[in-house]
Amino acid sequence: MATISFNGIRQAEGLYENLQAIKQRIENRLNLEVHSPQYKPCTLSNHKIMRLCFLAGLAQKEPRRMEAIEAITLSKSNQKIFDTFFTWNDLSTFYSALLKLRYQPLNIDWEKENILVLKSKIIAYEIFQGAQWLLQENHLEEFLLQKGYLPQSNKSTKIPSLNLHIGVYEDNIDAYLNLNSKEIPNTQILIAGTTGSGKSNLIAVLLQQLRGISVDTAYPVNFLLLDYKGEFSDPSNEQWLSYFEVDRSCILDPIQQPLPFSPFRSFIGKSQNEINLYSTELANALCAIDNTRISANMSNRLSEAIIHAYKSTQNAPIHFEHILKHYTALQPEKEKEKDDSIKSVLKQLIRSNLFATEDQADLIRNSYIIKMDGFPKEGTLAKAIVYFIISKLNTIYEQLPKQAADEENVEIRHFTIIDEAHYMLDFDNRPLRELIAVGRNKGLSIILATQNMDSFKSEYFDFYANAQYPLIMKQQSMNDSIIKDIFGVSGRDFLEIKEAIASLQKGELIIKNPAAIALGLGRKYKKIKVRHLI
Repeated sequence: MATISFNGIRQAEGLYENLQAIKQRIENRLNLEVHSPQYKPCTLSNHKIMRLCFLAGLAQKEPRRMEAIEAITLSKSNQKIFDTFFTWNDLSTFYSALLKLRYQPLNIDWEKENILVLKSKIIAYEIFQGAQWLLQENHLEEFLLQKGYLPQSNKSTKIPSLNLHIGVYEDNIDAYLNLNSKEIPNTQILIAGTTGSGKSNLIAVLLQQLRGISVDTAYPVNFLLLDYKGEFSDPSNEQWLSYFEVDRSCILDPIQQPLPFSPFRSFIGKSQNEINLYSTELANALCAIDNTRISANMSNRLSEAIIHAYKSTQNAPIHFEHILKHYTALQPEKEKEKDDSIKSVLKQLIRSNLFATEDQADLIRNSYIIKMDGFPKEGTLAKAIVYFIISKLNTIYEQLPKQAADEENVEIRHFTIIDEAHYMLDFDNRPLRELIAVGRNKGLSIILATQNMDSFKSEYFDFYANAQYPLIMKQQSMNDSIIKDIFGVSGRDFLEIKEAIASLQKGELIIKNPAAIALGLGRKYKKIKVRHLI
């Protein structure tokens, strides 16, 4: 008898919300009431909770009733259970056998073509029944403390296929973004959409898919989200975090506490020439993020002050106080007491105390959301936070080995997501360019979201030329040359795409159709209705 196929199983409506009580009870049992701030409390992925409840449900011997199963409501947004839920530790054959055993009296034909909806409801029923049973009396303790065979590893060694289910095409066929198959040249994603176009929901869907597919494997995809609008870090939206397999401990608020890393590089054991190059880059950045006109003398003085600062620390990471001290020392005597634009920027950064003096967190092996809404979006502090975070990520990236690969897929380690990215594209942001270049061979990628697609055609860098997936949502205005560049079209094809973009509604996007572009046949774009998540 064939094994039950678990492909395309749909979630029940409100699945995660209904499992929060059991999730909290298990985590309370695992964690101490008080723990050191240096250590994050243990949190369990949604898959682990679902799997535990699924097994607990299947363990119950009571007869199954079809009317109770049919009463289950499936996800209205066609949300699916990730394949890794069933393939973890190669347990799909075991699940198949248990389901057939429990449902034998109902004479279900598991291989019937239209069985998917019923299978989805059966699995949801078992999960809900298991959660309900585990919350009763001492069932949770009894279930968790059972002795039995424990597998040597709790993670699959196969690289997961990051085929993200983001919505449906116009013909109601599921729409996917394939991020890590060997045929995909890179995983950069650009999102352009005006206020109210559905950008935040799209980012949430991408994150939920990335984390859900990978978190229970040996190749989890972590993320760092720069939350300009404060939506993802808002306490009133705390339920969103469970979609991304994180909790509130992942939120970093620079206003409340310095970000847990030093923004400056260590040059211990490095050459003086490397410090000289870095000092020029850093000086240019400090000048650029303030948007003020600075003389060549001031810029050179700042670069020299950075070099002197590293000499004073013997090439260990410096602080803004070091730069200010040496910059002031290099000023003409009559100017030392005055604040020029560079000293003003340095003092603002010192007062704000945005960064720790040493690294206290691993930005790649954990997931974080940086709360940014407390800073003016175009202000010096917001730009400094993003600039130095990206610079820090580059430093970490350089030290990582090359990404793993198997017969089908390559490893993706980490995504950096910058919402409202246009504020970081209007100057020569070298760390951002380097992040895109360095990340390709290290399994590291980026999602940039802006309000208008023009923002990605920066005079300093062509982001469209380096992105696998430009996702175009509703636009306030359209630039004809940008549309032609993105889709490689002219004439009637151009007019068709322009009209399609103009007619987009909230939650809809246009994406390139590579097959049609390569063959020169059919529509050069596809329209997708994004799943509603938040």
